[in-house]
Amino acid sequence: MIVQRSFNATDAGSNSGAGTLYLVGTPIGNLEDMTFRAIRILKEVDMIAAEDTRQTRKLLNHFEISTRIVSYHEHNKEASGPELVRLLASGQSIALVSDAGLPAISDPGADLVAAAAENGIAVVPIPGANAALSALIISGLPTEKFLFTGFPPRERKSLTAWLQHLHRQDATLICYESPHRIIKTLAVMLEQLGDRKMAMVRELTKRHEEAARGTISECMAWLEENPPLGEYCLVIAGVSKEEAAQLQQDDPVWWSGLELEEHVSRYEEQGEDRKEAIKRTALDRGLQKRDVYNEVMKK
Repeated sequence: MIVQRSFNATDAGSNSGAGTLYLVGTPIGNLEDMTFRAIRILKEVDMIAAEDTRQTRKLLNHFEISTRIVSYHEHNKEASGPELVRLLASGQSIALVSDAGLPAISDPGADLVAAAAENGIAVVPIPGANAALSALIISGLPTEKFLFTGFPPRERKSLTAWLQHLHRQDATLICYESPHRIIKTLAVMLEQLGDRKMAMVRELTKRHEEAARGTISECMAWLEENPPLGEYCLVIAGVSKEEAAQLQQDDPVWWSGLELEEHVSRYEEQGEDRKEAIKRTALDRGLQKRDVYNEVMKK
């Protein structure tokens, strides 16, 4: 097990002789999304690894940052990643940035982070704006439990299977979608998830920021009157307790993919006390109630 601890709040790096990989949040729309710490780190590091060097150079020019910039993206990560890790291991500090928001979320930065961690290199987050969480907190939907799912599959068959896997989730669902595919995606969502509440959020932190809230069908109707523009963040309600109960009745083995503790917890989430939840779990699985109790209470 490798444990990383940050001892110096001034971001001086680790004491191992290796450099530090900084994950720097950048604006998602408004240049004022940039933090003072992010600007300082980008000025202090030895180099900046960027998803799109042209886009990042505009940002650096605005804040008068002259740090060397190199390319790191999906199409060159196999070659660029090992070289960046080598430089980090030799003592250089590198800031990783994406085109907008936090790096390593639905982008190849996650691979670089994994490689750095495996090589004992310190990885430090420099928090900033994030589209998914920003959309969630203005959606009006529950925020205590949520699931970020990235970009939906493009093909209808894959999208249908993807949604079937998600339709039992009681967490609020968050995903990104392009203006070219959003209408088709919502149509399949309506078919697979039912007419749930949702929010379509676009142009976050920009002048024309917009959040359209309603049911899936209402959002589809909105798009007919207001053609899609810009990238969207979709926030969709999770399955309701009533719908979850109906799904359980329709599918007698709904629990087949759950661990025993998860099975019991699912009943508790529907309002059952623990004793009754254990009893129902045992009945579902054809087990003795005491066996379920003993197994669950060990944890």
